[in-house]
Amino acid sequence: MDHIALNDFATSDLRPWLSVLIVVLLGIAAIEGIVLSRRTPGGYDWRAFAASIADAIGRGITDAVSTGLGLVIAILLLGWIYEHRLFTITMDTWWAFALLFVGEELCYYWYHRSAHRVRWFWATHAVHHSPNQLTLATALRLGWTGKLTGTAVFFAPLVWLGFSPLAVMLAMSANLLYQFWLHTTWIPKLGSVFERWFNSPSNHRVHHGSNPEYLDCNYGGVLMVFDRLFGTYVEERADMPPHYGLTNPLLTYNPLRIAFHEWINLVRDVANARSLGDIWRALFAPPGARKITTTSEGSNREPPSVND
Repeated sequence: MDHIALNDFATSDLRPWLSVLIVVLLGIAAIEGIVLSRRTPGGYDWRAFAASIADAIGRGITDAVSTGLGLVIAILLLGWIYEHRLFTITMDTWWAFALLFVGEELCYYWYHRSAHRVRWFWATHAVHHSPNQLTLATALRLGWTGKLTGTAVFFAPLVWLGFSPLAVMLAMSANLLYQFWLHTTWIPKLGSVFERWFNSPSNHRVHHGSNPEYLDCNYGGVLMVFDRLFGTYVEERADMPPHYGLTNPLLTYNPLRIAFHEWINLVRDVANARSLGDIWRALFAPPGARKITTTSEGSNREPPSVND
């Protein structure tokens, strides 16, 4: 098995550089906050900024604690699949990079779409959509449980095709890094060609919108190609400014409640289920398809027309 590559990724010299990168991104997000505080009539929500930083710190701590379990899951799955790969694709040709880029984008699209339409994955992803103001700091709020929910399965086809697990992980990291600058309200549309084919701040504003017209769309990381192909692309409208946050706003800055509010609701729904079907829906149905638990800090992203 290619266990060494996965373990090297967790303990290699890339880790210090990752820490430096995080500090740089935090600095950029803070500069945005200072500028917007002076220029924006509504001001800048520094408590939300602090909550996002706390989420990032908490994620670092929980990753350190849970890395063993998370890596075991990834190693067992991706390592076994890599042993049975169709080909061996080395990253020494341009077409290998191009194929990995497009393949990772396709896998990311389906992961991201599932993170909105399958409650088990939404329980983590809801954290990212919880800020009621879209800022660069939002990009840092990713939740603490992502490594433990089995999301590696979405990227397993790339390993089966022949890319090493390390190459796939690096491609995923590059995809997420690209998305940092998308979490802004002050960058306008960037021209029809770019907006049509690439993820942009405008396209991502729509993705973060809680307006019924903007729910569950624009899942691509770098490209909008697969959103257009699978019918999930929605353009930002000048007459419909996005409203950010969850459809039932999360009115707390407590990092623990932010990280676990949807998991708590999910566990309550499973505990209150009356049948195996109820348990299945509580775990895997779209958010809001079955709501036994109702709180003032809800996290469902279903349109208001969904019947409980």
